[in-house]
Amino acid sequence: VAPYERPALSKAYLFPEGAARLPGFHVCVGSGGERLLPEWYKEKGIQLILSTEIVKADLPAKTLVSAAGETFKYQILIIATGSTVIRLTDFGVEGADAKNIFYLREIDDADKLLEAIKAKKNGKAVIVGGGYIGLELAAVMKINNFDVTMVYPEPWCMPRLFTPDIAAFYEEYYANKGVKIIKGTVAVGFTSDSNGEVKEVKLKDGRALEADIVVVGVGGRPLTTLFKGQVEEEKGGIKTDAFFKTSFPNVYAVGDLATFPLKLYNELRRVEHVDHARKSAEQAVKAIKASEEGKSVDEYDYLPYFYSRSFDLSWQFYGDNVGDTVLFGDSNPKSQKAKFGSYWIKDGKVVGAFLEGGTAEENQAIAKVAKLQPSVQSLEAVKHEGLSFACKI
Repeated sequence: VAPYERPALSKAYLFPEGAARLPGFHVCVGSGGERLLPEWYKEKGIQLILSTEIVKADLPAKTLVSAAGETFKYQILIIATGSTVIRLTDFGVEGADAKNIFYLREIDDADKLLEAIKAKKNGKAVIVGGGYIGLELAAVMKINNFDVTMVYPEPWCMPRLFTPDIAAFYEEYYANKGVKIIKGTVAVGFTSDSNGEVKEVKLKDGRALEADIVVVGVGGRPLTTLFKGQVEEEKGGIKTDAFFKTSFPNVYAVGDLATFPLKLYNELRRVEHVDHARKSAEQAVKAIKASEEGKSVDEYDYLPYFYSRSFDLSWQFYGDNVGDTVLFGDSNPKSQKAKFGSYWIKDGKVVGAFLEGGTAEENQAIAKVAKLQPSVQSLEAVKHEGLSFACKI
């Protein structure tokens, strides 16, 4: 399949009505860019080679070898292999290879899950994991009229980003929608029926949950294996400079697997997000073009950005989630249209901002605050001002 934008897979692709389908979400339609249909590549003189896996990369020889034994020579290489899902079978979890245990990474995964949703109509779904995929899939399975239980080991959902206060809103909102949440334990095994289909999820705390469908979202890992020992790595990814150049000449790495200098915080980071995937690719190409013309481009100056949509909810986050936090607005899950947010304050400056239920203008305001990092007099003052603090910057 020609390149497409993965966020659709855990949201609209699985909707019972008004579902997203290709060519609706080919790259880069999600950011308001041009939609790159297969014919676009032909028109631009780009050779798009599908159904071809590269199994060997020899950087000194500037060659790539496919599974079919074909050799590709290059002058400049951009590594954009992204990441792959972490599977429970990787850890030898008992029964984790049963049918109807799903992971969501590719369009094929979404198609298989869709088939199961139709086959197991109004059945029981267990979601393993309380991050992005867990929250979005729990919502979508509920919309498909499944009995949904979420299981995760942490004390609250989305722990890498959410504070306990923020998480409490989403957990109660989901509970009000009929999603059952089991925290502080993990899936340690699965039993299956005589057809090899999953029947039960066994938890570490001794409980067993009935399941017709299990969806696992326990994280990803960068796909760097092809280049091991040939380029410098750091923080699990391929180390690059501010132009996404690797330690090997004429080889660039972008997206999930690039560990790059995050200028705003003066540190090396790896960011797994569609926004950075688009922007890092653009930066690498601009840098390549500039070097061919003997010109230069500005260093990559990225503002971390994350978002999610589920049920009638929609949140955005910008910046860094470190320091003290201030919750503002209406965070009552029973509200008709809850609108609330949080600022992260470190060394007297706002370094991060989160907003649920914001308008386009309000989301732009919190992005601006996270980028400019204004000083604050006191946490109380910012709490009192709430969203208006961001809107006046």
